[in-house]
Amino acid sequence: MDARVRRSLWSTRVLWRSGMIGPLSPLALARMAAVLRRGVSPTSGFALAAAKHPHAVALVDERGPLTWRELDESADACAAGLLALSGGTPATIAVLARNHRGFVQTLAGGARTGGDVLLLNTSFSAPQLRDVLRREGASVIVHDAEFAAVVDEATADLPDLGRVIAWADEPTPGVETLDALLRAHHGRRPPSPERRSAVILLTSGTTGTPKGAKRSTGSGGTLAAMLDRIPWRAGETVVVAAPMFHAFGFGQLLIAAAMGCPVVTRRRFDPEATLAMVDGHGATGLAVVPVMIERITDLPAETLDRYPCASLRFVTASGSRMRPDAVVAFMDRFGETIYNSYNATEAGLISTATPADLRHAPDTAGQPLAGTELAILDDDWHPVPTGQVGRICVRSGTAFEGYTSGETKEHTAHAGEEWMVSGDVGRLDDGGRLFVVGRDDDMIVSGGENVYPIEVEKILGAHDAVREVVVVGVDDEQFGQRLAAYVVPTPDAPDPAALTVVLKEHVKAQLAGYKVPRDVVLLDELPRNASGKVVVRSLPAAGSAHSEG
Repeated sequence: MDARVRRSLWSTRVLWRSGMIGPLSPLALARMAAVLRRGVSPTSGFALAAAKHPHAVALVDERGPLTWRELDESADACAAGLLALSGGTPATIAVLARNHRGFVQTLAGGARTGGDVLLLNTSFSAPQLRDVLRREGASVIVHDAEFAAVVDEATADLPDLGRVIAWADEPTPGVETLDALLRAHHGRRPPSPERRSAVILLTSGTTGTPKGAKRSTGSGGTLAAMLDRIPWRAGETVVVAAPMFHAFGFGQLLIAAAMGCPVVTRRRFDPEATLAMVDGHGATGLAVVPVMIERITDLPAETLDRYPCASLRFVTASGSRMRPDAVVAFMDRFGETIYNSYNATEAGLISTATPADLRHAPDTAGQPLAGTELAILDDDWHPVPTGQVGRICVRSGTAFEGYTSGETKEHTAHAGEEWMVSGDVGRLDDGGRLFVVGRDDDMIVSGGENVYPIEVEKILGAHDAVREVVVVGVDDEQFGQRLAAYVVPTPDAPDPAALTVVLKEHVKAQLAGYKVPRDVVLLDELPRNASGKVVVRSLPAAGSAHSEG
């Protein structure tokens, strides 16, 4: 049997088992066919879900529930309103919003205009926002009222940029709001777009202005590979706490639409409120970024006891390194539920660690998904031995269309075929499990020795006196570069001078002397963006008054 046929049959079995595909009424099939005739976009899953089960709940936020039909009709109204506001097809619709119905309505509606939809990080500064809006050629920005000051500053020299308020806690007279736009265009359906929209996702941008990466529709095989690893089931409620503007949260939203899963969300993450949503709605799934797991496990035991979350079958996480002790603590309380995924904005989902993988090694990124090939290559693009560190390269059915700036991701030929270079370095163990060591540009050379900061970070993070830590390379006149550790101590940690000595000795006892950080900077908290990643540019300078050398 042809390999493609075998792959197709396997995908069909997985999708059927998950409940994503199954028997449908003739009426539902006719409605779905009508949706497809209007054109396919990355967000077509919302309209297809409305065709299959129009009266089922689609979304629950602070304003209450929306059915799939209500969500679909509001997306149509949003598209019609954006077309009228722009006087034609907008080139790019920028969205600067938290997790709520307005974000989803603009995402789905924007794609129906034929324009591209640009998802913006809610942590952006005004200069970052200005740079991205200019580069991506935004025609209109839909944003929450809380970001008005940042948008005002960023768009001061962009007078033609349209603006719509997606969410406001107080009335906003004289300002175009999404609610008003939807009311004015209720019942209207936009014409079929002349071009297929793309969703532009941004790289994390923790050290500079992020790049835009276009994502097109994924394949059924890619979805099947994910469903084969993570136990989503059609129609079951999921809580999406991960920010939806981020590649991971965006992906979870689209999967929920494809599966007809009601999505429960709220604008701001709160660890106790997240558990309450899982318990209160009987959710079987929870989508988070790793720092959210840490915040949940940091809750007092008496608080955790109030939320057994007996319905929870899986917690899917991605976006940054998971603290091993938090992974173990969460599973000890809520069962074997965590699935840690490694993905890249450009390459999509690469590997997933199951609960069994995480019990074996809480810091693993797991094994590649079915249909995804993984290679660890040296600087000459040759495979490295098991256990050795090299570049993480991937090949799969997820197409990367290039950066919106015109740049392309670096590729390399290996065994005569193309591999996508993820930008990270890592290693494989004897069981084929991937361990991400860090970004390939994170490696520093200190006194002629190669050092990966994450290796030191993991050692420090395991110390009982450390609540959070990030290790980075900084310039050094004598050694070229040196390591600096930024530590959030636990409440019962020793005094700063003693803690610094203890932590350096802790690293020295396990790693080579040149890997001991020269600077230990104690902080009340690490600066993080909305997706949970540490914003390196916001860290204080090593050797400052906050630093213990």
